Amino acid sequence: MPRVTKSLTAKKKHLKVLKATKGHYGARSRLYKTAKQSNIKSLQYAFRDRKNRKRSFRSLWISRINAAARDFGLSYSVFLNGLKKNNILLNRKVLSEISISDRKAFEEIIQIVKSD
Repeated sequence: MPRVTKSLTAKKKHLKVLKATKGHYGARSRLYKTAKQSNIKSLQYAFRDRKNRKRSFRSLWISRINAAARDFGLSYSVFLNGLKKNNILLNRKVLSEISISDRKAFEEIIQIVKSD
């Protein structure tokens, strides 16, 4: 029975890891052992930050809405409470976009909230 070496398999495995760590700094992209550790850590960061991205975008939207509402003399909490009372079902992302791109429409929403 012929002797089997794992050279081809190991080579493919190493290249796969090194390809994944392309762009990492120094030995993290060149040496297999460090590259493997760097790759594992990068995947952990990616998983964590997919969750954090949602958090940070929501925070950004709230900041934008608050700033726009304060231009018209309302705080964020009073503005959102007014939206709920008037049964205006717009999420924070849409409100943020309206406050930036369509100031007139946002002003109309503010007037509806203030009239209550």
